[in-house]
Amino acid sequence: MPDLHELLRSLRVWDSAVTELPDFDPATAPADPLALFTTWFAQAVAAGQVEPPTMSLATTDEEGLPDVRTVMLHGADASGWSFATHSDSRKGRQLAARPYAALGFYWPAQGRQVRLRGPVTNAPSAESQADLHARSTGALAAALTGHQSQVLGSLDELAHTSDAAWERARREPDAPVPTWTLYHLRPQQVEFFQGDARRRHVRLNYRRIEGGWAKELLWP
Repeated sequence: MPDLHELLRSLRVWDSAVTELPDFDPATAPADPLALFTTWFAQAVAAGQVEPPTMSLATTDEEGLPDVRTVMLHGADASGWSFATHSDSRKGRQLAARPYAALGFYWPAQGRQVRLRGPVTNAPSAESQADLHARSTGALAAALTGHQSQVLGSLDELAHTSDAAWERARREPDAPVPTWTLYHLRPQQVEFFQGDARRRHVRLNYRRIEGGWAKELLWP
């Protein structure tokens, strides 16, 4: 078994072989965080960041206990940052009980993070189904497999159910999945973090105020 502590000490953060830390002047940041997010996302793609749409989604359960997992960004616009899941999954049930969440993006190719938090709303069913059917056959098959977060009896049971779901997804590309739900997080705060080699990290925080956004710098 490897020595975890020794392995951790051997690793470098933002290795110059794979990371290039760009300059970020918060004085030039746009008034709306969505515009800056779009720019940073495009720059992450151009920098070769692996899977830039992946993000951490944090929710709380009925007792206020936190939970977190990695999901995919489905879009970002005036309605909010969007992701999707089954309404009867663990995160779906948590959002029904406490419709508030946080998102976290980490793009190590440029030493950048984006953090958001705010209330979450469900998209209408037609919008949710359209989101699902615009995705791949595999995404539809996974949605049709269902039972997300429930206890699984065996891998054979999963294989059998998944095979049937794939067959239906190919045969019926518009098959409805009533529990599939698109969620919109409308941020009250959005923080942009730019790493710095001398640890003078730049943190720009947007706070939603009446009629727009306030911007403020945070100590690293």
